[in-house]
Amino acid sequence: MNKMQLSQFVKDEALNRGFSYCGIAKARRLDEHEPFLVQWLKEGRNGTMQYMENNFEKRLDPRLLVDGARSIISLMMNYFPENYETYSSSLKVSKYARNMDYHVIIKNRLFDLVERLKAETGDFNYRVFVDSAPILDRAWAVEAGIGWVGKNSMLLSRKNGSFYFLAEVVCDLDLEYNIPNKGSYCGNCTRCIDACPTKAITSPGKLDANRCISYLTIEFKQDIENDFKGQFNNWIFGCDICQDVCPWNRFSIPHDISEFKSKAQWTEWTIDDWQQMDEPLFKTIFYDSAIQRAGFRKLKNSINFVTIFN
Repeated sequence: MNKMQLSQFVKDEALNRGFSYCGIAKARRLDEHEPFLVQWLKEGRNGTMQYMENNFEKRLDPRLLVDGARSIISLMMNYFPENYETYSSSLKVSKYARNMDYHVIIKNRLFDLVERLKAETGDFNYRVFVDSAPILDRAWAVEAGIGWVGKNSMLLSRKNGSFYFLAEVVCDLDLEYNIPNKGSYCGNCTRCIDACPTKAITSPGKLDANRCISYLTIEFKQDIENDFKGQFNNWIFGCDICQDVCPWNRFSIPHDISEFKSKAQWTEWTIDDWQQMDEPLFKTIFYDSAIQRAGFRKLKNSINFVTIFN
């Protein structure tokens, strides 16, 4: 199997495992992203996410993560829910968190993909990543030609919008590389910027985590400042506002990943149900959910903030 055939084999096998898009980029240092990242960190736009300052060189150069890395296999997996409008709870949770924790689901499929590749090529050096390592996911998706970064800083596909998880296989296989997607198809649209109630999108493609509802309801472990009262629109974990208003997301289609099928009764909870939830119930209900990322105390803090200031 030559390089071109192997690359097509990778993409076909990725699609067979439920990934919606797959592209391949050459492993290199992303020099062009350094000035933006340096300035973003210098301005403190990462909030309390200190880990964004760690492993700076590895974040820019994946060859420091995998010895001999030649290729970045970039993948997207759709999580847009079927019948999403049936979510009836008074308090809102981001669409991606209404099912099993995506990290486990996607990693299992990535390892399965790698094993299939090994059967064809023999052993090779690799690591898989799902939103849990110092790697610039969106930048590599652009390099692999499968999307562009919109004004809300999300990775967008012209076919189906932005409700996708991103993942990578960094490996030492010599593969055929896709043409990077260096354009933008946002045009003059500013709906995401205009719709953000906390003005977290400070300029096209630049997000201030300190003002982002997703950050404030998940990563920020302190009490939310009263300056934001009345601005959360009932979001208690994550936020989909900038994606919901994006015109490209009118092309979103429901996923077909069985593990993402929501079986959660809490999607119908009243405000009283949320307020009465104790820690044992939290652990029982959300044991396999991405909502564990926030933790019980943080979730209750967000619930209290939203309900007090409504």
